[in-house]
Amino acid sequence: MKVNDSSNSNENMLQAAEYVEKPESQLKIMWETLRQNKAAVVGLLIIGFLILIALTVWISELMGKQILPYDPNYSDLSKSFIWPNAEHWFGTDQLGRDMFSRILDGTKISLFVGVAAVAISLTIGVILGAIAGYRGGKTDTVIMRIMDMMLAIPSILLAIAFMAALGKGLDKAIIAIGLVSIPEYARIVRGSILSVKENDFVQAAKVIGNRSSRIIYKHILPNVISVIVVRATLGISSAVLDTAALGFLGLGVQPPFAEWGDMLGRARGFIFTAPYTLIFPGVAITITVLAFNLLGDGLRDAIDPKSRIK
Repeated sequence: MKVNDSSNSNENMLQAAEYVEKPESQLKIMWETLRQNKAAVVGLLIIGFLILIALTVWISELMGKQILPYDPNYSDLSKSFIWPNAEHWFGTDQLGRDMFSRILDGTKISLFVGVAAVAISLTIGVILGAIAGYRGGKTDTVIMRIMDMMLAIPSILLAIAFMAALGKGLDKAIIAIGLVSIPEYARIVRGSILSVKENDFVQAAKVIGNRSSRIIYKHILPNVISVIVVRATLGISSAVLDTAALGFLGLGVQPPFAEWGDMLGRARGFIFTAPYTLIFPGVAITITVLAFNLLGDGLRDAIDPKSRIK
């Protein structure tokens, strides 16, 4: 009998040790899983390259230096519609502006709008979802019904409505795109909290007198942060698409600033005479959105424990 008790005790100790080591090694396991996903690695490399371009262009502008081949906003009508060549790699647009310089300059705008919009929607959505999921009752009903009403309207139409109320411009586009994505984060956080809040460690935190805000921040959100990170990564790709759509309609970033959607919108009249003016901005949007989707899918597979079971 003593032998069995001893073996059971050793087994419990091993399980406890494994439990303690798991949080420490979880990040490493996730990274190794992500590294094995070739598509996610490609997406990560592309995103890193885009971020490098955006930061380089932005820092050079702050320092008053021009590192791009040409001024992206300088127009020379005598050089309009020059097809791609050794001097202008992507050709020139209807105003004689270098397309390659404008594509590179537009990288910082698209990434900035995408990240800033996700930051807005993520912050507000997490707060609303946490309150709804933790408090429940009428609070949950009111918040989620508002979210459902917003979800019932296509995001681009809702963004256009916000832009109509706020006006045109970069800052307005960030706010509009950020607002339309709030319901997605609120629903994800609410569902995750509902599955976590009845666990023993949450109940124990309540018993010892922790405030609700502390319980949510210290005990609940850390257990759902992985889901939020995955959705935020995918959300950036959606924000880039929405930015391009608003720019295409003339509601987003205003001239003379280079923005891929605006470039598409202004070039659609030259689809037969100068198709490259549409191709290059379209390819830039496609590559950026694809990269964030690949990384988001890879993160989801790496974070989900079921995907690591072979």
